Amino acid sequence: MKLLIDYAGIDEIRRLYEYYPLDGVTTNPAILAAQGQEPYETLKKIRAFIGPEADLHVQVVSPDAEGMIREARSILDCLGQNTCIKVPVLPEGLKAIKKLALDGVRVTATVVFTPMQAVLAAHAGAAFVAPYVNSIENAGFDGVAVAETIHETFERQGLKTQVLAASFKNTYQVQQIITFGIPVVTVVPEVLEGLLKSDLSAARAARFVKNFEGLCGRGATMER
Repeated sequence: MKLLIDYAGIDEIRRLYEYYPLDGVTTNPAILAAQGQEPYETLKKIRAFIGPEADLHVQVVSPDAEGMIREARSILDCLGQNTCIKVPVLPEGLKAIKKLALDGVRVTATVVFTPMQAVLAAHAGAAFVAPYVNSIENAGFDGVAVAETIHETFERQGLKTQVLAASFKNTYQVQQIITFGIPVVTVVPEVLEGLLKSDLSAARAARFVKNFEGLCGRGATMER
C-alpha cells in the first residue's frame, strides 16, 4: 500500500514525513491556491524535499485536451518525468488521457464519482484513478463502496490501473478502504494523524512509564 499526503504546505509536509511512512504528495488547484504563492514555487519545494522518485501528483486546469497536454509537458519539464499528471475524467480529459498515456506519461484520472468513469479512464491508459470517497457520500451514495467496486472491476478485467482513493472525512473511511485492499490512499494531515491516535495506547504507554519509574526513579530510561 502507498500512503500519500494530500497537502502542499512544505513545512507541514516535512513535519509529517518525520513521523509517518509516506510515499508521496498529491495536490490539486484548491490545495495550491491555499498556499497563496505561485504554484510552481510551491511544487518545486515539495519535489526537492520528497526527491525525484517519490510520487507527486499535479493537476491540469485547461478546459480542452490540447491545453491539458501542453500543461502536462510544462509540469513534467519543471518537476520531473516521474510526476503524475492529474486529469479530470470529462470528455476532453479522457481525450487528453489517451494521448498522454500513449507517450508514456503517468496519468491520474481525478474527480471520479462513478465506476464507469473509472473504467473508461483505465481503458484510456490512466495509471491511477482517484474516486472522491467523501464527495461521493455527500452526493448521496456510498463512497467506500464505489471505490471498492472500482478496485474489484479492475481486478476482474485484468487492468493494471490502480485505485488512488481520495477525499476522506474520517479515519473509519480510510480503514475500510485499506482493509479492502485498495493500493493507494491520500489523506489530509488531520485524517493522517487520526490514523495513529489512540487514547488507550497512550494510557497504556503512560502506565508502563509509571511502573518503570517506580522501580528506577523519576525520569529513568533504559539508556545506560
